[in-house]
Amino acid sequence: MEPNPSLARRFWAALEPLHAVVYFAPEPAEAAKAVGLRGWWMGYFAGRAAPLGPIGPGPVTAMFYGFAPPMVARALPDAWAFAGPEAVLRTRIAAVEAALTRVLPSPGQSDEGVLELVELLERAATGCHFDGRPLAAAWATVAPPERPLARLWLATCTLREHRGDGHVLAAVSAGLTGLDAALTHIAAGATTREVVQRARGWTDDEWAAASESLRSRGLITPDGSLTPSGAEVRREVEEQTDHLAAEQLDALGPDAVERVLALAEPLSRAVVDAGGLPIPNPMGVTRP
Repeated sequence: MEPNPSLARRFWAALEPLHAVVYFAPEPAEAAKAVGLRGWWMGYFAGRAAPLGPIGPGPVTAMFYGFAPPMVARALPDAWAFAGPEAVLRTRIAAVEAALTRVLPSPGQSDEGVLELVELLERAATGCHFDGRPLAAAWATVAPPERPLARLWLATCTLREHRGDGHVLAAVSAGLTGLDAALTHIAAGATTREVVQRARGWTDDEWAAASESLRSRGLITPDGSLTPSGAEVRREVEEQTDHLAAEQLDALGPDAVERVLALAEPLSRAVVDAGGLPIPNPMGVTRP
């Protein structure tokens, strides 16, 4: 299948709420606390990094890309003294399954549409390559759970991190740091400084320095909006991200891609409508 940026982006948007419920539903946070992790952010960093093993803050800061290093270092490696990666991973998947069971409109573990969607997404994930994509590669090694909603989430997670790793590659190639990328994302109107700065841990001084750097490069205006050059960089990053994610579509073929959209979009709308994913959010996801 020829890369189709708009279709690749629609594919991501159709799946992201099913994945992102892990960050906003109460069940994963409660499970992280129950397994011994201290605070929401320790649960976030340990939970997302768990398939990598007891990893430290440096590699996680690099892979997660948009977070201030001290914010990551407050959680890792201390998290592994409270709970090992296997326990974190096991409880995280079970908690997301519980969250999806709660927010979806009575899908049932044997719902034919859910089972079909799981099979299609697992096929898409199996068809991906993971060169230069360490986070996605780690999630791809996690053994699929037995229950369909847990399998559904794991498949969306692998595909999401595959696209996310590709987005990092595209942004770094464009000469953007993690904070630079966030600032251009805000300048494009996809989210707000209030949402991003609180969630990523950057200080006002760091924010100001990055803003000045982007202004000196002619990418943003004094009021923080994109210049024409900045809009072009942003467009190139998004198009390259879509291009790098196109193999997810290639693994399925046109008819199966459309079937994924038909099955996933109603479920993702249900997640948003049930409050499983707030709008706006740091990812810039809207209601499918």
